[in-house]
Amino acid sequence: MLIPSIDLLGGRIVQLVQGEKLRLAFDDFEYWIEKFSRYPLVQLIDLDAAMRQGDNSALVAQISRRLPCQAGGGIHSLERARQVLDAGARRVIIGSALFTGDGKVNTKIAAELAAGLGAERIVAGIDTKDGRIAVKGWKAQVALTPDEAIPELEPHVSAFLYTHVDGEGLMQGFPMETAARLRKLTARQLIVAGGIRSREEIDVLDALGADAVVGMAVYTESLAV
Repeated sequence: MLIPSIDLLGGRIVQLVQGEKLRLAFDDFEYWIEKFSRYPLVQLIDLDAAMRQGDNSALVAQISRRLPCQAGGGIHSLERARQVLDAGARRVIIGSALFTGDGKVNTKIAAELAAGLGAERIVAGIDTKDGRIAVKGWKAQVALTPDEAIPELEPHVSAFLYTHVDGEGLMQGFPMETAARLRKLTARQLIVAGGIRSREEIDVLDALGADAVVGMAVYTESLAV
């Protein structure tokens, strides 16, 4: 399944390269909402909130009311997660809050979120740089790998979103061996992102049992949606 991505930064829809360099920016929200309206799931990320430099809460709510979204970015508490869900999101993506600074999985908050919201409404965001989990808007890393984190989080979530930050925005392809390895680690829905550039890749991922988040290839019209 192809999952279109809407990333928000400074009140605009953007596409970044490796989470840092601004490549594209759009103000025409109606165009993209209409374009993505036929998809069963859209990914919505508030990059300002993820980077701790403000937020786009009003836009998140506006888009979530009109598209079936899983929304993330700077969600660190049960209260904030409820706000995002109450605003219309189907599920919330929790990333940095699931990891401690000393390189451990925060199973306590994972369990609290699952108890308060229901595991079916939680997606665990597993973002990696050079094989290690990246947090705080990809500005920091913890000494933990996805292979270590996924089994611990499995009881508390409905899905895993794995983002290969090294390839994000580059359209150089997603490492299929990584998708195959991660698929063996969990029975939950597996969603992958980072560098996906073609319908053929999405088909291969589908055959592996993974769904694909696509951003740059959609916005540059390299991949028709």
